[in-house]
Amino acid sequence: MVSQFVSVEKVRLLGDLGFNFPEGTHTIGRLDSLSEGLLLLTTNKRVTKLLFEGTIPHKRTYLVRVTNKITADKVQQMRNGVTISVRGRGHYVTAPCEVTLLDAPPDVMAHQLEQNPYIPHSWLQMSLYEGKRHQIRNMVAAVGHECRRLIRISIEDMTLGNLPPGAVQEMDEECFFRLLHIDDWRAQ
Repeated sequence: MVSQFVSVEKVRLLGDLGFNFPEGTHTIGRLDSLSEGLLLLTTNKRVTKLLFEGTIPHKRTYLVRVTNKITADKVQQMRNGVTISVRGRGHYVTAPCEVTLLDAPPDVMAHQLEQNPYIPHSWLQMSLYEGKRHQIRNMVAAVGHECRRLIRISIEDMTLGNLPPGAVQEMDEECFFRLLHIDDWRAQ
């Protein structure tokens, strides 16, 4: 599924979820078609600006399955920042970020994660405060690995938790902004 309501391509769209979204609903921080996890939707047009274009950067956390075993040195390289290619802008050095090598994916996600002990892989938890197009996939490639699964598990304190794929959870605006650490939403 793609994280939009309209497309010229014949693909599954958000409207196919069977939920009656209010008019004017749009996504905040889209996921590419190969990624999954937490996707925020709102009818408040100011949210994207407040969350991603404001003066305070907001943390986004992902579970990342990469091919082969990744070394502590490569994890440290990604923490420090690596050079990636950004479409239309040339090369870019990523900002320092949080990267943790996991022994196994968190239990909360175990029911959604395929496990094949015969294919060598590693799981990472990565938290970024920036979001270039395909940034995590490009960072993983910059250290010689391929991203095989990418799951956004949180934006600030808004977490995916046990919400199953395709499920929608509504919440009131005050809670929404509190979990996203956006304090000035009423002043706009």
